[in-house]
Amino acid sequence: MADMPRKNDEPDVSVIIGAYDAMPYLVRCLESVEAQTIGADRMEIVAIDDGSTDGTGACLEEFAARTAIPVRVVRQENSGGPSGPRNRGLGLARGRYVFFLDADDYFGEEALERMVAMGDRAGTDVVLGKIVGVNRGAAKSMWKETVEHADLYGSNVKFTLSAQKLFRRDLLVRLGMTFDEKLRTGEDALFTMEAYIRGNGISVVADYTCYYLVGREDRNQMTKKGGYRRRFDSARALMGLIAEHVPPGPRRDVLMVRPFVITLLPQFGPGLVKQKAEVRERKMALAAPLMRAYWTPELGRNLKVNERLRLMCLAEGRLDLLLDFAAFLRDKKEPELVRRGSPPRLHLAYPHFGESSVLPDRAFEVTVTEWVGGRRIEAPQGRSRLSLARRVVRKARRTVLRALRTPRAHRV
Repeated sequence: MADMPRKNDEPDVSVIIGAYDAMPYLVRCLESVEAQTIGADRMEIVAIDDGSTDGTGACLEEFAARTAIPVRVVRQENSGGPSGPRNRGLGLARGRYVFFLDADDYFGEEALERMVAMGDRAGTDVVLGKIVGVNRGAAKSMWKETVEHADLYGSNVKFTLSAQKLFRRDLLVRLGMTFDEKLRTGEDALFTMEAYIRGNGISVVADYTCYYLVGREDRNQMTKKGGYRRRFDSARALMGLIAEHVPPGPRRDVLMVRPFVITLLPQFGPGLVKQKAEVRERKMALAAPLMRAYWTPELGRNLKVNERLRLMCLAEGRLDLLLDFAAFLRDKKEPELVRRGSPPRLHLAYPHFGESSVLPDRAFEVTVTEWVGGRRIEAPQGRSRLSLARRVVRKARRTVLRALRTPRAHRV
């Protein structure tokens, strides 16, 4: 495909690098940008040294002086988080697209060329390039196939909300989007989810590793810092954003799975058992308004049983039951699989199963794929309403397509 026309030597992509005490990781990061097959004439670098004390700023300036890539280096006092440098870089960017590259990480050589080509071909506003972890884990479920138009509600793209994506800058400018500098964790999730919801589609490049997510040996990463209150701030902000832009119903419930399961629920895991009583009570108090505002039984149908049970306990304010489930998980016990009801349905017998006065049997019902004792358990009669609706639509679409492909003489 031919390159999209550019105005006034506008670069195709601005690589925004916010850096704080990033040595020696920054060296490989910059080398990976310089090695991009898209070419120096089609990109620029906007680098923000956020008050580093280890030579990061000097490294950036030395690189800018010798590379063929247009580079702008800004040195500022430490802002206390990644949002400030990213916003500063975004304000200076000129590219049709922007990519937020963390100074610890690095690109695959063809990353920008492939992602820009995808965005241009599909006309989408956000392009996800396959990410793999180096000395750390990375999400995998969304990299099964390359797709030009991913379904936000039916795919797993909603579970990758880091800022390391290609964003069409026109979208960000038009919506006035910036990173929330008040949040100390989860600010990238808020930014990315808004782009997903309000943008013109999402593409996925899964057949090439575009981004290497590096775990620092010194563990000096913002994602590893901060107390539990910051996690509640993040969950509150993300839930509020989703509620603002998606009306109540199955689509909102599907998106709410992300903040409930990934941000909120880890605060009520096995570690809850050994925490001090005042910490537990404070967490319950922080969770209560979120449960009142955003929890629905339909949302629970999209969850694994142990996730649903714990969130139901939160919704009911039942710390006593919650501690029973946390202890069960801490001890790595496996629930028994029970078939009950008419028609028969599958249940996982976690603590209090069968005690209808505490939690109804339907709370223990398997409604999504589960793994118990290394065994995969499907729930053909426990699918969420949204997934069932999708299957009906897909079946109808296949029927229509088959009819269209059938020669006219053979059609009924």
